[in-house]
Amino acid sequence: MATINSNFLKLKAGYLFPEISRRVSAYTEANPDKAARIIRCGIGDVTEPLPSAVREAMHSAVDEQGDRSSFKGYGPEQGYEFLRQAIVDNQFAGLGISADEVFISDGSKCDTGNILDIFGKGNVIAITDPVYPVYVDTNVMAGNTGEADENGAYDGLLYMPCTAENNFVADVPTEKADLIYLCFPNNPTGAVATRSQLAAWVKYAKANDAIILYDAAYEAFIQDDDVPHSIFEIEGAKDCAIEFRSFSKNGGFTGVRCAYTVIPKSLSGRTAEGTPVPIHQLWSRRHSTKFNGASYPVQKGAAAVFSEEGKKQVSALISHYMGNAKLFREACLALGLSVFGGENAPYVWVGCPEGITSWQMFDKMLEEAQVVITPGSGFGSAGEGYFRISAFNSRENVEEVCSRLKALIS
Repeated sequence: MATINSNFLKLKAGYLFPEISRRVSAYTEANPDKAARIIRCGIGDVTEPLPSAVREAMHSAVDEQGDRSSFKGYGPEQGYEFLRQAIVDNQFAGLGISADEVFISDGSKCDTGNILDIFGKGNVIAITDPVYPVYVDTNVMAGNTGEADENGAYDGLLYMPCTAENNFVADVPTEKADLIYLCFPNNPTGAVATRSQLAAWVKYAKANDAIILYDAAYEAFIQDDDVPHSIFEIEGAKDCAIEFRSFSKNGGFTGVRCAYTVIPKSLSGRTAEGTPVPIHQLWSRRHSTKFNGASYPVQKGAAAVFSEEGKKQVSALISHYMGNAKLFREACLALGLSVFGGENAPYVWVGCPEGITSWQMFDKMLEEAQVVITPGSGFGSAGEGYFRISAFNSRENVEEVCSRLKALIS
């Protein structure tokens, strides 16, 4: 008999975003006359076309594949040197990161889940609440948790509440953790951490021999000059942190797929006996065994993000989405709702009207306004009472959503 990984049976009924899709599909089937009115501001998927600099680079790369003299077969699993070096030069200049510490992949969602392959059992895992569901679910799949309670919290995880009182930035725990998930700018709340807050986390990690798993997928949307873009801006972070980044949201690569993970060579984990082992070599081995590398045309397109034209075009995309976020913030504030995020991130985190739960707000928005949002409780129990609006949309749609919100709530 072929047995299964029974940890999968501990997962809640459905991943958040497929569940949203299921509900939207059910609504459209029951109300076909309203399907065309639906505006989706739930999942954080980009809507604007790929920058022309990226498209041109990918076209050129495809043409290379049609010529024997320039054809590329299997590439280096860790990524082509031209892209790894461009990332260092443009994203980590002056931070002491080298090109061979950058690993190219097909998505930071994949990397944040796959990283667990190289860590053993018994680690104390600290996770913020609310949180990007992938961090929790992949730990459940890996057998790092017990069962979930009635609120969906899993035994064995160290939850760090993020609330309005702490501006949705978790406090350093008093308990000892071994692996710590941090995401800034935060998905879902849009919160950012100050330099001093990140320094406190680095100090904690070094004192507890812990490793920070730092998701910086939205760093390009930071507008404030004093907000760090990378954990490696903090002294000592190269000894205790891994950073995940993506081309999905800044370059519009959600359908193209390209990301990267930075693992300094100075970072080590330990065997059960306490012997230090460099994390870099373990991830490189895992990457080479389970991944054949992102495609050559995709990597050429990603490198074009850092060209002069690419930078201008990406900047225009970010300005567009952040302009959308500003409109959402202003609309919700004008309605008297509590509002967070949307200033250094493309997500606006909004308190539900009094007496309405997160999923009730989802249903109300869908059924009465034909707008899809994301219920805060889908990100953890501390997200109850909030909903997330994604600024990834056209300006016309955003203005229409703001109008429908006003009609629905005022």
